[in-house]
Amino acid sequence: MKKLFLFLTLLMLSVFGLKAQTGNIRGRVLDANNLSLPGASIYTEDFNIGTFTDVNGHYIISGIQAGEYQLKVSYIGFQPMVLKAIVKSGKTTIVDFKLDPGMGLDEITITGGLQGQSKALNQQKSNGNITNVIAADQVGKFPDANIGDALKRIPGINVQYDQGEARFGNIRGTAPQYNSVTINGERIPSAEAEIRSIQLDLVPSDMIQTIEVNKAVTPNMDADAIGASVNLVTLSEPAGERISGSVAAGYNGLAKQANYTANIIYGNRFVRDKIGMTIGASINNNNLGSDNVEAEWDGDDNNYYLKELQVRQYYLQRLRQSYSGSFDFKLNENHNLYLKGMYNRRKDWENRYRNILAADDAPAQTAFTPLIRQKEKPKRVAITRMLAWKTNR
Repeated sequence: MKKLFLFLTLLMLSVFGLKAQTGNIRGRVLDANNLSLPGASIYTEDFNIGTFTDVNGHYIISGIQAGEYQLKVSYIGFQPMVLKAIVKSGKTTIVDFKLDPGMGLDEITITGGLQGQSKALNQQKSNGNITNVIAADQVGKFPDANIGDALKRIPGINVQYDQGEARFGNIRGTAPQYNSVTINGERIPSAEAEIRSIQLDLVPSDMIQTIEVNKAVTPNMDADAIGASVNLVTLSEPAGERISGSVAAGYNGLAKQANYTANIIYGNRFVRDKIGMTIGASINNNNLGSDNVEAEWDGDDNNYYLKELQVRQYYLQRLRQSYSGSFDFKLNENHNLYLKGMYNRRKDWENRYRNILAADDAPAQTAFTPLIRQKEKPKRVAITRMLAWKTNR
């Protein structure tokens, strides 16, 4: 019994002794604009120890033996960097990286014009499930006014349209009601009663930093979808001052109206970098137009005639507004408090004009004849106009 007690005591002392000889390495990986780089690879040059950065660019390597290490960071679209880290027993060593874009190969220089998409590709590569990630600068290459229009460019996703804009998304053949949509990981409800599908055209694309499409739901996600999960990551706090904006305009010939969109984003850190803030506003005015012809036929197999013809025109003004804010308070090196919010509002004004041509009696026909070839005109022509107004919020 005494030997067993002595053995356990020596074992515990050896474990505590080994633990006392280890330390930690932690830090953050940023780009030249002080924006975080999620999914960056940090590893020792002998590849024995390594990890990836989180969505905010932070990383930590725990329980590493005391000594001197060469830490290397690699990221798609950026030059790799190597820094020395000296680990002391029971201490945490801070090693931060700031990467420069572009890579050199002999006399060919490749510069990163889409740094945000480079982050998305690294995050997509480091994820453990089937994931597609697109960043704001990739979305900005196309005139996508809302998230639905941006999602349709991802492989495996097709969308359902409303007034020419993408509203619902089918992911890998799964209907919209079987997929979930989250903002910063929090589930959002449907804006319409009695349906589960999320209206993707309510959120403007310029207020989102990253779109993550998890085509295979993992155990760490909410068990409320049998299809896929779409996570919208809002604007995050930068490591320094940041201001950006854009203005665009166009003209819709069918609606005979001008369209415009504008947004502005500002972020900074205050009080010795303890408090971070990012605010943004966006407005999008889109005038849409469409027309169609609807015919109603009547009769039997031997006498088939046109009973009513409607020529319709639709004019829709869609105004989309969005405001977002993100605040964080840095308690210490290991703890942060976050407060993020977004407000979206959409108004529709729709006018419908229609001309109705109706006949009292059927033309004398013994067989079907296309309307444009008929010689006999309807005896009575009734023409009406109707103006309808509808608001959706």
